[in-house]
Amino acid sequence: MTRSDLGAYLRARRARVTPAEAGLPSVGHRRVPGLRREEVALLAGVSVDYYVRLEQGRERTPSAQVIDALTAALRLDDDGREHLFRLAGLSPRARVAAVPDRVDPSLLQLMAAWPDNPAIVYNRAYDVLASNAIADALFHDWAHSRNLMHVVFTDPAARTFYRDWHEVARNSVAGFRLGYGKAPHDPRIRRVLAELLDQSPEFAELWAHHDARGKALERKRFDHHDVGALTLTMQTFDVRSSPGQELVVYHAEPASESSQALALLGSLAATARQAT
Repeated sequence: MTRSDLGAYLRARRARVTPAEAGLPSVGHRRVPGLRREEVALLAGVSVDYYVRLEQGRERTPSAQVIDALTAALRLDDDGREHLFRLAGLSPRARVAAVPDRVDPSLLQLMAAWPDNPAIVYNRAYDVLASNAIADALFHDWAHSRNLMHVVFTDPAARTFYRDWHEVARNSVAGFRLGYGKAPHDPRIRRVLAELLDQSPEFAELWAHHDARGKALERKRFDHHDVGALTLTMQTFDVRSSPGQELVVYHAEPASESSQALALLGSLAATARQAT
């Protein structure tokens, strides 16, 4: 991580905050989107010159107090705040070990016991390390890739499969950015990043926004070629036995059309297993 990363993040964030959101009057013609540098400096209680040096990478020792003030001025959420502190070199960072590719056998057994709930485990690079049978069926047996970022950005069918593709794309990049911030030198993350920047203009555009946000409770709408429309809620959990791995579990509202479609998908998955 370089000081240019800190400056780029600050510039991207102030471009996303309007004067009205910051409680400032908006008068006259504005040449920049979002807040001006002097407005951020005012809100954070620092001099304009100091803030300019931060954006330009010439100020190398911002205090935690300054970063906290910038967090408030730029209206960052908890994930964004953590990311800003890390970029400023203020987050305590232990040596980040590579995320193991092996998934705990007891977790695999648990996932297999959920015939009606698609479940996957992935790493910081969004490589799917494990999936149960119904998740394989949901994601078309990973025919395009077992990397979720590649599924979203390089599979032409993704824009049909994900009915809210633009929202999924934004959230995926924000989560990937958070993982990259935690392990910027991880060779697998850097390789996936380079591939996406080269192959997907949409990814490159979203990456430039510098959103950093972890996954939380979400609803996703799918259009599956075997069972049709599905609306599923997803829950994300850190795998404490293997730091850097995350477990995602999907479920449908009971007695809903999506629940019926998910049951059909599970039946198809079971039939496919018996046929092999």
